[in-house]
Amino acid sequence: MSSYSTTLFAHLFGLLALILLLVWLLHYREGIEYDSENALRVFNVHPFMMIFGFIFLVGQAILVYQTVPGQRQTHKIIHMTLHFIAIILGIIGICAVFKFHDMVNLEDVYSLHSWIGIGTFCLFGLQWLFGLMFMLQGSAQSRAAIAPWHIAGGRALFFMAICAALTGLMERYTMLKLLPHQRESHLINFTGLAILLFGVFVDMSVGLARFS
Repeated sequence: MSSYSTTLFAHLFGLLALILLLVWLLHYREGIEYDSENALRVFNVHPFMMIFGFIFLVGQAILVYQTVPGQRQTHKIIHMTLHFIAIILGIIGICAVFKFHDMVNLEDVYSLHSWIGIGTFCLFGLQWLFGLMFMLQGSAQSRAAIAPWHIAGGRALFFMAICAALTGLMERYTMLKLLPHQRESHLINFTGLAILLFGVFVDMSVGLARFS
């Protein structure tokens, strides 16, 4: 399988994950609204922002080097910009879940999902600052030395974000007390599978591109 084919599959699964997520939140749940009096609508901002920002946009940022024509400096700017947008969306998503917890009097940062998510977000911010300082502004020698660590760290953080998303979906599934064979149960499972396969094909695309 070529890098082009894996990149195409990555885009397809990324879009599928977003479509399934929106069907779940808008059709089966109460919708998405940060300023709503309905706590559940506020909560739904969290999965949408985190999956759209930290899964889909970060995946697109990783794929920029394979999908966007142009010089390498252009690729770097687009890569950093998409990551910055993801950070902004992540801040909104985290604020939404804290607001939801306040509205329904729940404890904050008590689950494995929240530990992975907060840890990933903090490391992601450091990775972005690290890239801004060294990959865009550093000397050619320093960039060559740091690039493998930056790439490896970015790929690891991408899968940490996917792990946070999947544990979050399962946590929500459990809290909703859904029956095993409900349509909504299957929808949540297929959303998780689409997110996982998006990550797999993004990573495969990066790996295969190095040998093409």
